Amino acid sequence: MTKIYSIISGKGGVGKTTCTVNLGSSLNKLGKDVIIVDCNLTTPNLGIHFGAPIVPITLNHVLNNQARIEDAIYEHEYGTKVVPASLSIKETERIDYRKIPEILNKLRKFTNYVLVDSAAGLGEEARISLLSADEIIIITNPEISAVTDALKTIKHAEEYNKPVKGVIITRYRGKRTEMSLMNIKDMLEVPILGLIHEDEAIKESQVYKNSVVYTHPKSAAAKGFIEIARRILGENIPVKTNYHSVFSGLLRVVGIK
Repeated sequence: MTKIYSIISGKGGVGKTTCTVNLGSSLNKLGKDVIIVDCNLTTPNLGIHFGAPIVPITLNHVLNNQARIEDAIYEHEYGTKVVPASLSIKETERIDYRKIPEILNKLRKFTNYVLVDSAAGLGEEARISLLSADEIIIITNPEISAVTDALKTIKHAEEYNKPVKGVIITRYRGKRTEMSLMNIKDMLEVPILGLIHEDEAIKESQVYKNSVVYTHPKSAAAKGFIEIARRILGENIPVKTNYHSVFSGLLRVVGIK
């Protein structure tokens, strides 16, 4: 049965689109058929990541009843499929976001997995992506502000009875000034799906308009994304945790949790 995962971050700039692209490519590399959908309609970046910023038919056309969803699916040379959104500001006008869940449901007959790159924050766009999903994957950094926003996102998902598959921690450096993985897990109370180290290979892969799992398959980042994909597929791969943190228990002190 096809699974729809919405990739959401309460805070912008944590690597949500990068994670969506590379997680989709990792699942594809492991033999799964994947469609990635750019539901960040206000500031779309998915097409740019795959080297196709402008295409004839986008999700915007589908939402405006100008095309079918199957006409907006494009296949990358390595096999991952993508539904881009339009970069045109004019084409974001008059869009009915309420159609998104119905359109995403139509993709179930075409693939094994649908990954939704949602808008940052907790506005209307992100809420619709959340409502469209079978499960939610949260992206955060090991910083107090990002983890706080991730907690808000999880509480938001709970309000709509949407299960959270887990959290992916990006830009991890293993510094003592970062929140420990154990503390992040305790505060968010969801599984940690994996961590992606700060890695120049990711920046280089973006220059090549491809996924790091293909451009730099031996890099720490690529190995991290493949491990996360395997965990999503049900493999029992432990995540190593560190125990140091200057932020232990802070969220409880300030009353967020």
